[in-house]
Amino acid sequence: MFQTLYRKCLNLAEHKNSNFYLGLVSFVESSFFPIPPDVMLVPMVIAKKKAFIKIFIIASLFSVLGGVMGYLIGYFFFDLGIYVIEFYGYEKKVENLKLSMAEGSNFLVWLSILFLAGFTPLPYKVFTITSGMIGFNLLIFIIVSLISRSLRFFIVAYLSYKFGELFTEYMNKHGSKWFSIIGILIVIIFIIAYLFLKI
Repeated sequence: MFQTLYRKCLNLAEHKNSNFYLGLVSFVESSFFPIPPDVMLVPMVIAKKKAFIKIFIIASLFSVLGGVMGYLIGYFFFDLGIYVIEFYGYEKKVENLKLSMAEGSNFLVWLSILFLAGFTPLPYKVFTITSGMIGFNLLIFIIVSLISRSLRFFIVAYLSYKFGELFTEYMNKHGSKWFSIIGILIVIIFIIAYLFLKI
């Protein structure tokens, strides 16, 4: 099933209305769809290099809007949210997270997790839905999502613009690792800066 969806997304990248479909895939991926927008974003940028900024903006904005949809699913439709979370195998982790948040776990911890979910290959939709379930501050959720998603898609779009197929090959082999490393480093820097400002 995943391979079929993957190929369909690749085909949509070549469609004359590819911008519309990129927005659609970016939106649904943030709440339930398994294929990330990068699958369309990379070939679209390589084919239309001058439009790479527009393409990255479409992916970023619609991904955040989809994230809000995921948040609302978690907030208003608990059973549906649990179904999506179970589909990705994160039910126990989410349950532990909800318990720790109920016991007063650090707000900064969830902020860091949410950023990493938006920036790295973690299933972002699981964390948008969980944010709704735990009643995380919606405005902060939107801001963190906008920063993490925009940063991720800008990096992907810019490197696709600069290096084309070479970047595609590298991403297929090492992309997950490097996005995870960069994301963790950003979070560490943010936490250090936050603690330093509190002193």
